[in-house]
Amino acid sequence: MTPTLLLTEELISRPSVTPDDAGCLEILERRLAALGFVNERMDSGPETFRVSNLWAKRPGASADAPVLVFAGHTDVVPTGPLAQWSQPPFVPTHRDGKLFGRGAADMKSSIAAFVVAVEEFVAATPQSPIALALLLTSDEEGPAVDGTVSVCRALQARGERLDWCIVGEPTAVEHTGDMVKNGRRGSMNGKLTVRGVQGHIAYPQLARNPIHQALPALTELAATEWDRGNDFFPPTSWQISNIHGGTGASNVIPGEVVIDCNFRFCTESTSDGLQARVAEVLDRHGLQYDMVWTISGQPFLTEPGVLVNAVRDAIRDETGIATELSTTGGTSDGRFIARICPQVLECGPPNAMIHKIDEHVDVAELEPLKNIYRRAIENLARGAA
Repeated sequence: MTPTLLLTEELISRPSVTPDDAGCLEILERRLAALGFVNERMDSGPETFRVSNLWAKRPGASADAPVLVFAGHTDVVPTGPLAQWSQPPFVPTHRDGKLFGRGAADMKSSIAAFVVAVEEFVAATPQSPIALALLLTSDEEGPAVDGTVSVCRALQARGERLDWCIVGEPTAVEHTGDMVKNGRRGSMNGKLTVRGVQGHIAYPQLARNPIHQALPALTELAATEWDRGNDFFPPTSWQISNIHGGTGASNVIPGEVVIDCNFRFCTESTSDGLQARVAEVLDRHGLQYDMVWTISGQPFLTEPGVLVNAVRDAIRDETGIATELSTTGGTSDGRFIARICPQVLECGPPNAMIHKIDEHVDVAELEPLKNIYRRAIENLARGAA
């Protein structure tokens, strides 16, 4: 029962379904305060959906010391049907070398690992050449409007410096360290409403079918090459997710059709540029339409450099694995942190069981993960000394 495992279990036992932190931050605040961290609660949101946020910082040996941030979330997704779990989801349970519980992989094990890594580093290096900070929220799995994005906005407003950030998202495939994320694609949703004229299907000359009118434009959009990607990202993708049209009757031409679509876009394209290109196609096809765009995240990329090298070397020295850099997968809070921090990297345990019934993590992955975090701190500290 290592300190990392014990802290992971303690966090799992808190039923912190978004946005309820369920006391996780209080546990972490006590441990960080004992290390000389200044804890600042930055809770946000309405009382009906109050989000718990923590910014904790331990100064470096000098006022201008570079800052390494560990970022994560204490909230977890809902459990799903309790009857399908082989044990209560908020009772940490061991079986066959695995630790079961909601949040075991996403991402209470990562939080425990980087807190213990910081404890070990501070014990060995009380006068550190780098400052250490933690950014924790209870709103990563939810709307993500009052969590990390809110804290980043406040830090930026007061000129807080962030140099490097390691996000504890579960990024590994088979074993901890085999893959890390050095960027993520942007995500932008569009709701397109094409207007026609409703009428009797036997008299099409007296109506205007918006589905028929929209199809050529949609076909062109589906065939468009938006960009060719780059060394780190696949090409930008545009996909239709839903089409809604018609009254339900077989003899009525609908008055409108609504198309939901999504861009997953790389750093070769911009959200404004993609919106303009879509509008050009729709206008050229003479559609009468409304389009509403919602951007859930801009793309970010950390190219190989100080942070990537520090984490790569830590993984190699701890596990012998030559890690793979990847930008695959969905979005994470790294998209918000990247706005105020020039180098952001995600590194965590295997992700095969995240959000699933009987979520679990192999206990054997926990100590290597903690050691990777500690070695990364040591590598960055040596470089800054």
